[in-house]
Amino acid sequence: MDKIALPSGEQVARLGQGTWYMGESAVDRAAEVHALQLGLDLGMTLIDTAEMYAEGGAEEVVGEALRGRREGAFLVSKVYPHHASRVGVVDACESSLRRLATDRLDLYLLHWRGSHALAETVRGFEQLVGDGKIRYWGVSNLDVVDLEALWTTAGGAACATDQVLYNVTRRGVEWDLLGWCAARNVPVMAYSPIEQGRLPVSSALDAISARHGTDRFAVALAWVLRRPEVIAIVKAAQPEHVEANARAAELELTAEDLAEIDLAFHPPARKVPLAIR
Repeated sequence: MDKIALPSGEQVARLGQGTWYMGESAVDRAAEVHALQLGLDLGMTLIDTAEMYAEGGAEEVVGEALRGRREGAFLVSKVYPHHASRVGVVDACESSLRRLATDRLDLYLLHWRGSHALAETVRGFEQLVGDGKIRYWGVSNLDVVDLEALWTTAGGAACATDQVLYNVTRRGVEWDLLGWCAARNVPVMAYSPIEQGRLPVSSALDAISARHGTDRFAVALAWVLRRPEVIAIVKAAQPEHVEANARAAELELTAEDLAEIDLAFHPPARKVPLAIR
């Protein structure tokens, strides 16, 4: 699996596993655990979750999947904005750690910007780093104006990533956010890279997938991964989908393929509000 460097220099997998909607049904738990473990076996060692997902249920699924395998995973979770005060972020992290059955997170993200001052959140993150509860911290769903505010906050430039919605149908971040982060050596994590399996009917995606002997979802995922500064986080709960995602990481799109996608899904022609789901 291809790797990408965090600002610290540490290398992480460029294709990771998402867990949105996991942990919502006890009936699905065994399959979800197996899917995550299979993904680890296939090199998708970055696992992303959040206290919001199934109100902690997804973190419990991840904790079970990582039992005896914690050292082989790069574990990411996210804090609710209303928990992101200096004290609240510490308490929320400790609750996540209990659900995940681990003593540390590799990366802890502010899920989106809320009412608490960024300075308070950063101080909470710094305390967690100092206490060994997290190794790095970052943000999610912050646009350039928010990132600029963060960078002017004491300690804010230690941010390791920004996780945003990005796929062929949601290209607004190409206007300025991707470049802003790249200039600071901050990788972007793309969530919903295949639009949660709801890609629109597209003759371009179908034609490209036919040429490569794959499907539209693999093409859409490979398209996100074409940018070397982007990490893609994709959720799958079935073995065949996990395996298909891993294969998509090896798919190389041609210049012709990319031109067809641009015609079908236009790059942004102006600044647009950050898409959030």
